[in-house]
Amino acid sequence: MRKAVIINSEFMGVGDEELGAKLMGPLLRKLWAAETKPEAILFYNSGVKLLAEGSPVLDALNGLFEAGVDLIACGTCCTYFGITERIVVGRINDMQEISEVMMTADSVVTI
Repeated sequence: MRKAVIINSEFMGVGDEELGAKLMGPLLRKLWAAETKPEAILFYNSGVKLLAEGSPVLDALNGLFEAGVDLIACGTCCTYFGITERIVVGRINDMQEISEVMMTADSVVTI
């Protein structure tokens, strides 16, 4: 079963951003430690910031990447936030690929 996860914000959930930032790290670390991992994690909007240098969750994202999870950042979003050159894990692509991954996955979870 092909699974994809969407991360569309640097914070988990809607509401308090400080709490959302604290929740994102443990979630990604649990995904990293899980026996079954998603095939891909798609990052757009401010979620792309998690892949950039200085991100507090790079340990988990590097671990997921090394475990074979495809980490795909929206190029338009990276450009918008001025972080294209600061992406240190995963890869940058476009909405064409992001939409293809979403449409061909058996399940998609949005965080």
